[in-house]
Order: sequence, then structure tokens, then C-alpha cells
Amino acid sequence: MALRPDDQSVLDELGLEYDISTDGSFLTVVIVSFPLPVGLEPRSSDLLLRLPPGFPDVAPDMFWLDPAVKGSGGSPVPGTESIEQHLSGRMWQRWSRHIAGQWRPGIDNLGTYLAYIRRCLDHASGRAA
Repeated sequence: MALRPDDQSVLDELGLEYDISTDGSFLTVVIVSFPLPVGLEPRSSDLLLRLPPGFPDVAPDMFWLDPAVKGSGGSPVPGTESIEQHLSGRMWQRWSRHIAGQWRPGIDNLGTYLAYIRRCLDHASGRAA
């Protein structure tokens, strides 16, 4: 399994450091030190994407962060209470966000998925309505 060249170009154009591997039937992308918006702590976290077979025609579901992220002052972010083990035992905070009803097969890709994740993070930080 490999990331499509168009999706890999998105990561390269954004200047993100990343690692690609597989986890069962999922293609995994770990974006190292993904920047988080003001209002979330810490200021960056590794971002795990688990892309299902058939991506981008099949919608991804949820994303994970390590280290775990909290709101300013240490407040918990709703929908992030679960910690899951992925990639050789590493512990990841699961962000239970579901894009399936908004995913547009044939249109959406890794770039639009990252934009969706940024909107989720902005919302959690209080920066977006």
C-alpha cells in the first residue's frame, strides 16, 4: 500500500514531516509535530491518520493525536476521552469526529481531509463558531 502521488504532494507542499506505514488494512500517515491552534495545549502534536482501503473514494473516520491535547488551562475537549493503541503500542488520543456524511468521493482527498481536521481543531480551541 502506498499513498497516492497527489496526496503525497499535498504533504510535501505543506512542508509537513510525515511517515507512512500500514496498520492491518489501513494506510497510516503520521504527521510529526502537527501545529495546533492557540487555545489548545500543547502547541503541536503528532497527528495519526488511518486511511481505509479505497481512500479517497472511501471516507476516513476519526483522527488521533500524541501527545494528548487539552483546551487552555487543561480543560478536556469533548469527544477525545478515549486513548487507543496503534503503531506498535504507541498510545494515541482518539478524536471522535465523523466526516462520512460530508465526504465527497471523487472530490475529497488528503488535502480536504487535513482542512477538515484543522476546522475540528479550530472549533475545539474556541477559534471557530
